[in-house]
Amino acid sequence: MIPQLVSKSHTVTTEIVLPNDTNTLGNLFGGRLLQWMDVTSGIAAHRHCKRVVVTASVNNVAFKHSIKQGSIVTIEAKVSRAFATSMEVFIDVWVEDYVTGERTKVNEAIYTFVAVDQNGSPLPVPEAIPETELEKDRYAGALRRRQLSLILAGKLKPEHATELKALFM
Repeated sequence: MIPQLVSKSHTVTTEIVLPNDTNTLGNLFGGRLLQWMDVTSGIAAHRHCKRVVVTASVNNVAFKHSIKQGSIVTIEAKVSRAFATSMEVFIDVWVEDYVTGERTKVNEAIYTFVAVDQNGSPLPVPEAIPETELEKDRYAGALRRRQLSLILAGKLKPEHATELKALFM
């Protein structure tokens, strides 16, 4: 399988927050944002492996700032690292100022997708090749995040988590 540049998976979606997307305080529903992030990151995962992908987990979501009705929201996603059949996708969420066009990062998340065949069985995915410093940082952190998830799920013994042990030794 031919390794793929992380940049090839880059996916951008832009939405406007409409009244039916908001709660009683006039802020974007967290669930709606999760949906938008899931779709955008799923496309990024598909672009990386050219396979049908399914969401395996939402590993981290940080709701740093509320997003008001009428806001223009841009969601950017890229595969940060690929493993045997899964891909970690890092998502950044931005709100654009109407007057200046300046973008402010308001949220981020990490999703994991698995490539599957028509029966839902996992398929191998290509290696991800990071180029920029940010891509390299996210790539390096992905293995630590994966090992921690596997430990918490009882699928990896802590003594076998080489990347995590390296942080403390």
